[in-house]
Amino acid sequence: HVSIGGLGDSFYEYLLKAWLMSDKTDEDGKKMYYDAVQAIETHLIRKSSGGLTYIAEWKGGLLEHKMGHLTCFAGGMFALGADGAPNDKTGHHIELGAEIARTCHESYDRTRMKLGPEAFRFDGGVEAIATRQNEKYYILRPEVIETYMYMWRFTHDPKYRQWGWEAVEALEKHCRVGGGYSGIRDVYNNHESHDDVQQSFFLSETLKYLYLLFSEDDLLPFEHWVFNTEAHPLPVLHKDDGNKEENQK
Repeated sequence: HVSIGGLGDSFYEYLLKAWLMSDKTDEDGKKMYYDAVQAIETHLIRKSSGGLTYIAEWKGGLLEHKMGHLTCFAGGMFALGADGAPNDKTGHHIELGAEIARTCHESYDRTRMKLGPEAFRFDGGVEAIATRQNEKYYILRPEVIETYMYMWRFTHDPKYRQWGWEAVEALEKHCRVGGGYSGIRDVYNNHESHDDVQQSFFLSETLKYLYLLFSEDDLLPFEHWVFNTEAHPLPVLHKDDGNKEENQK
């Protein structure tokens, strides 16, 4: 079972971020990341008949045309890694990030509550819609907002802030409860059925990425900070920082 979402997401993300955190000196991480992106494009990325780019899953030798909410982080990953892309593919990687962001926004926009399902499918005549009851829930996940934030930082296209604000309004309308925020059992229903759980990642990731989406770029700038898979900022280990320490000794 090969997935860029659950079970595999952090591995691909950390190949890129190991290279970035090393101030782009970790050549092994760099090569493994760009090789992985090439393989993802070849084997998993597909385009629907309606023109939506999505990342499928490979199961038992067959391609399952399903994309999980967790996989939506990949749009931001492609944008973050675009600058070092080989063979003049920087623009291609940015475009790939934009296409994934658009698809994930569609998964939100095609629900009644304007909040994305846990997974959505591209088969049986449907596109970017959850068709199974056990995939229609939303548990305050951050990955789509995360991609909006990265795409905003790299393109400053106002639609990413607009999409982020749509998510804020939906969270306030459907997830806000007396004691905080709750997940939703079915985002296609007219009426909320809360699961009465506020996941810890809602605070550490979803709200943090929303805050960064609407902040100036000099707040935790990417040249100095790398976010791990749980949105904790870790410092880039600049080469000249080591030289300064040596000189101070």
